[in-house]
Amino acid sequence: TGGGPFEVAVAQGQLEAYLDLCADLGITRIECGEGFTELPHKPRTIVQMAHERELEVQYEMGKKHEGPFTEESLDEAIARGHAWLDAGAVQLVVEARESAKGVGMFGNDGSLNTAYADRFAEEFGLDIAMFEAPNKPSQFAFMEHFGRHVHLCNVRLEELLRVEIFRRGLHSDAFE
Repeated sequence: TGGGPFEVAVAQGQLEAYLDLCADLGITRIECGEGFTELPHKPRTIVQMAHERELEVQYEMGKKHEGPFTEESLDEAIARGHAWLDAGAVQLVVEARESAKGVGMFGNDGSLNTAYADRFAEEFGLDIAMFEAPNKPSQFAFMEHFGRHVHLCNVRLEELLRVEIFRRGLHSDAFE
């Protein structure tokens, strides 16, 4: 699931009902985050509640409306990521919204801050890190920077073929 429904459920005091619904629907992993709300619960509490329903947890890092990461906000996000992993989360996702501009790893012009991306990858490794890449420039930026095996998410269905063609070096932008 995306992080939005989780955040709304928490804000409305419906976390247990949301987790029950996910489990009843056969969902195996939920995304938790604080993209537009603040969490009143500790990561360990949420992960334990999810595990009781046989749900895995991934944590989405970053805020939807606070702009690109700064040194300070990246430090805070990394600390939160470690707290969620220590609590039992299995993967971390970096927020990019639908535009990949002016949020998380992306500057206001849509350019990838490779120094911040590298720092994140060094902290957590590329097996645990997953990057939202909602458009062609963001998808290609991550694959060019980290290689074709980087984990991408929020890739639109109609863009999956292009991403996979690029991963295999068959796209004109990947041709050498």
